[in-house]
Formats: sequence, C-alpha cells, structure tokens
Amino acid sequence: MEFLSQHLWQMWAVVAVLCLILELTAGDFFILCFSIGAAVAALSAVFGFGFYWQLGVFALFTTLSIFFVRPFALRYLHRSDEHRVSNADALLGREGRVREAIEAGGFGRVAIDGDVWKAKSADGRAVEAGSNVKVVKRESTIITVESMN
Repeated sequence: MEFLSQHLWQMWAVVAVLCLILELTAGDFFILCFSIGAAVAALSAVFGFGFYWQLGVFALFTTLSIFFVRPFALRYLHRSDEHRVSNADALLGREGRVREAIEAGGFGRVAIDGDVWKAKSADGRAVEAGSNVKVVKRESTIITVESMN
C-alpha cells in the first residue's frame, strides 16, 4: 500500500493515457476532459499533495475542461460538424471505376478507394467495365452511379 501511495502519479498518468485512447474512439472531446483532469492530478501527486487533494484537483480540472476546453475544441476542430458526413454517406459525389460491367437495368461492381460496391446505373443504361462513374445515390449497400464519360 505504501508503494502505491508513493507512486500515485503513475496511476493518474495511466488514467490520462487510457482516457486519450478512449477519446480516439469517441471523437467528441468529452473523455479528453477526464484525461486533462488526470494529467493535472498526476502533477499534484508529483508535488506531494495527498490522495484526497488529488481527487479534488481531478474533479475540478475535469469540470473546468468540460466547460472551457471542450466547447473550444468542438468549435475549432469540428468547424463543419453539421455538414460532416461519415461512413457510407461519404460516398455521395465520389468518383470510382467500374470493375464489373453494369448491365442495363441490372447491377455491376464499382471500385472506390479500394472498396468494391454493388452498383446500378442512374439512367438504367449499361456501363462498361473500366468506365469512370460518379456516385449520386446510396441505398443500403447498393450505390447508384452516373457515367462521367
């Protein structure tokens, strides 16, 4: 127990790093605030503050980070958050190359950045393999494309 109390700063440092790793999965800057609180608590442990003081410092700086750091980070690092698309919706407007010919009224395969998608033609016409296309619509895992040639 004495070893733990003498090396409490290491525990706070581990908590700070774990929170940073969790923040990478979330991306909303909320868990980052806990990381900041843990980092400042680690500094207070290095300077010899007791465990309850460290807990208070952790709570105080986490709360301050939530109210001051997080809004700043959201404002400047997610500037166009309401317009930001992700996952399959990011395909809209992208260009790709037909890997397997799209049959008239049927389906084919289109490669976009190394991923191959089941695709159909927007106008129902056949599109030859090797043609450049643009994604205009997405329904589940099937994209609708129009020829760029």
